[in-house]
Amino acid sequence: MGEAIIVTSITAGILAHVDAGKTTLSEALLYRTGTVRQLGRVDKGDAFLDPDALEKRRGITIFAHQAQLHYHNLALTLLDTPGHVDFAAQTERVLSVLDYAILVVAAPDGVQGYTRTLWRLLQRYEVPTFIFVNKMDAPGTDRAAIMAALQRDLGAGCVDFTEANGQLHDDAVEQVAVQDDTVLADYLEQGTLSDTTVQTLVQQRRVFPCYFGAALKLRGVDALLAGIARWARPTAWAADFGARVFKVSHDAHGERLTWLRVTGGTLRAKDALVDGEKANQLRVYNGAKYTVVPAVRAGDVCAVTGLVHTTPGQGLGTAKAAVTPLMQPVLTYTLAPGTADIHTCLQAMEELADEDPLLHVQWLRELNEIHVQVMGTIQLEVLQQLLADRFGLQVDFVQGSILYQETITAPVEGVGHFEPLRHYAEVHLLLTPLPRGAGLHFTSDCSVDVLPRNWQHQVLTSLAAKEHRGVLTGAPITDMEIKLVNGRASNVHSVGGDFREATWRAVRQGLMMARTQGQCQLLEPWYAFQLTVGADQVGRALNDIQQMDGDFAAPAAAAQMVTITGHAPVATMRDYSQRIRAYTHRQGQLDCVVAGYQPCHNEEVVVAAADYAPVSDLENTPDSVFCAHGAGYPVPWDQVPRMAHVAYLS
Repeated sequence: MGEAIIVTSITAGILAHVDAGKTTLSEALLYRTGTVRQLGRVDKGDAFLDPDALEKRRGITIFAHQAQLHYHNLALTLLDTPGHVDFAAQTERVLSVLDYAILVVAAPDGVQGYTRTLWRLLQRYEVPTFIFVNKMDAPGTDRAAIMAALQRDLGAGCVDFTEANGQLHDDAVEQVAVQDDTVLADYLEQGTLSDTTVQTLVQQRRVFPCYFGAALKLRGVDALLAGIARWARPTAWAADFGARVFKVSHDAHGERLTWLRVTGGTLRAKDALVDGEKANQLRVYNGAKYTVVPAVRAGDVCAVTGLVHTTPGQGLGTAKAAVTPLMQPVLTYTLAPGTADIHTCLQAMEELADEDPLLHVQWLRELNEIHVQVMGTIQLEVLQQLLADRFGLQVDFVQGSILYQETITAPVEGVGHFEPLRHYAEVHLLLTPLPRGAGLHFTSDCSVDVLPRNWQHQVLTSLAAKEHRGVLTGAPITDMEIKLVNGRASNVHSVGGDFREATWRAVRQGLMMARTQGQCQLLEPWYAFQLTVGADQVGRALNDIQQMDGDFAAPAAAAQMVTITGHAPVATMRDYSQRIRAYTHRQGQLDCVVAGYQPCHNEEVVVAAADYAPVSDLENTPDSVFCAHGAGYPVPWDQVPRMAHVAYLS
């Protein structure tokens, strides 16, 4: 009997800046492994991994798709991802289920702004990464210069893994070794590195193998496949069932599909997964076609029918939920239904929001309006076309406001008291500012002797149960720790709902205290931009950036064009691409990536325009309810500290 062949089974995602050739590389990988018999082309609309009619029409990847490849002893599930920054949230969801990633960089363009964003996301999700430098057949490409740029812009661990006679060059082996002190010591002693050592460094994200080629001409594709087969190794999975959802979609017949990767054990058809809902069908997709299978094992990717309460990022079984996505929308629009029925539009938007929760579809009943949040205008155009193609709705979107956030600049205590007749709860919270991008953290530093554990749990659960609004414009709060520091319950009258009311009031009361002390701060989203204009247009571009309250680094010249990188508020730069096309006669290019939130450049103007009255926002009241003479009565927020039943720290 012959020796059994050990198959390495991994799931890899392919990522790139738009127009880097990501889909072309995917087609080349499919062709070279025999998955397809002829090469598809994006420009011809026949790409295997862009099967959606909308993708064919626009010539870009909009949705994540799956393909199955086999190369020698490598079984590779390939997840293709969108390349446009407007769909970065979809790409980010895929990262949570990957073993490895293939990052595509176009040789003529080098490391773009969005490439850096993808790199940060790969770091965040700790995904080991192979790099493929595409379009090396373009005139003037300099391999050494590109390699130096990768090491400068992405990391010293980027190493040229081009092999000769099945071996890495000595320089490459040495560059690999210097990424780890222990490995370097062994290398200096033995003069060689084992494949296992290199695999470990790749898996630990200490080394990033780089390959070069031209996907359209199939150059370098076999070397990339051989490299993945040699240097990647499978993940060790748990025995108990677990799975993580990374996508929700609907097929051509309207069937809801939950896309997940099994992270432990085995999933079988008819298994109960969420709230008693069963996995009716397990589909393994290959492009637009699928095979129904009776079971999927740990490491496999499939689409499941029969589930209606799943969301992207959700963990099933023993799997933890994915972290909150870093890529968040920063623009809000109002749907203009035209002749369409507004309630029909709402149903359609809710179905799309089921697939993409970051749309944050809101129905404002009092205004009879639908609001939606998006990353940019391309996503908005796609959303408009989806409503037309899938639901037959011809609608427009009216530009709305920037999505602001609020925080505080100094610690403050908030007190909430809720004591209608036969109810009782008092909660003291310490609100402390955190660094930009930290989000909200909920903790407790309260003794169980002061407030029993069950009531503390109610407080922390209540903090996480809603989106808390700031008191400057009513925008969501962020970047602070909210810590339970004191409280009181009644052995007779307290129930869980009492602590929910007291907790929410304590948050708002603390924010109002901060506002009176000038310690509330409005945050706005900023772009990291890369602007390319003609050498004779640099002066105007720099002046425009200054007028937009932006900043920039020293311009970099190449041939007749100059590249300017910097940061600017989304509010001032979001329409700038149209002006660039006009004054550069369509020769200029602007790439923008949301780089997080910073203090608002015109806070006073925005706050005045919002005209928000926090005390009048009854759903987010800062006031408390106390009891006297057998009846509850309201107490304004500024009088709550002196009436609190337990000590006020401040």
